[in-house]
Amino acid sequence: MAIDLRSDTVTKPTEEMKRAMVEAEVGDDVYGEDPTVNRLEKLAAEILGKEDALFVTSGTQGNQVAVLTHCVNGDEVILEEDSHIFNYEGGAVAALAGVQTRTLASDRGTMAPDAVARAIRGVNIHNARTRLICMENTHNRAGGAVISPEQMEAVYKVATSKGVGVHLDGARLFNAAVALKREITDFTRYACTVQVCLSKGLSAPIGSVLAGSREFIQEARWWRKKLGGGMRQAGYMAAPGILALTQMVDRLEEDHQLAALLAEGLRQLSFEVKPVETNIVLVHTERAGMNALDFLSRLAEKGVLAVDFDENVVRFTTHRHISEQDIRTALQAIEAILHA
Repeated sequence: MAIDLRSDTVTKPTEEMKRAMVEAEVGDDVYGEDPTVNRLEKLAAEILGKEDALFVTSGTQGNQVAVLTHCVNGDEVILEEDSHIFNYEGGAVAALAGVQTRTLASDRGTMAPDAVARAIRGVNIHNARTRLICMENTHNRAGGAVISPEQMEAVYKVATSKGVGVHLDGARLFNAAVALKREITDFTRYACTVQVCLSKGLSAPIGSVLAGSREFIQEARWWRKKLGGGMRQAGYMAAPGILALTQMVDRLEEDHQLAALLAEGLRQLSFEVKPVETNIVLVHTERAGMNALDFLSRLAEKGVLAVDFDENVVRFTTHRHISEQDIRTALQAIEAILHA
């Protein structure tokens, strides 16, 4: 079996999650009658420090519902140039919400507050209205970089002073909290809305949660329905999500430790490795004398899977199914490629 370091989305549900799915008490969620979904949404809202929450099929759907609820057609959204919403969601904010995106450069995913302030448009009939600022934490393309609560606060204060909303794409937000040993609410208090994934490192088989004010989530539920997200007896999917939130957060530290081990091994092999804070390792492949795709092909032949992130950058992501021995085996495979 291959050592799969492509993504933490490859995690499979635990045995307890499988039992919870089979035994879940369900109802029609579109009518608000699925008790397991209701329990998940209440739990998520409490954990994230928000009034209410909405179970959605994916992180992308959660982000899109958030943008659709915050904005009207023709508004402008400010977001970081390498963000997931801008790069990996099929242009949905343009196609679905009809919003204009304004991207900013950043320092490892963290936008400078003064740059955000300059980007917010004043009142002028010639301009799109700046309606929303999106942050991403941890930041995927920055190598799982953590945006600290203090950095988030600075952007949030700029936004609120201008009457602009803030949405947090917190797909891996629990990784950020574990890495800094901070409460999750230390981060979420600096966003009007937040989306967190249950199906990455937390190992649920499907789903994300969008949280915000009660009024916002009521409107978001309408948008979820318009996107085809009314899932009927969704308790079968929500049940493992409850276990993801209550049992799988603390163990993320193991993933971080293995990522650090992998990064150190790669550095010992003289690879250039981006700083590692959580469970993502970005490595430049020039040391191997080949581009990312060629490197990945050679690596796959040796039973190790990863993904390309740039022409000469590969991403490795640790997760629950990766062991210390897997990391050592992967490093041996990489060393063999170098020697070849």
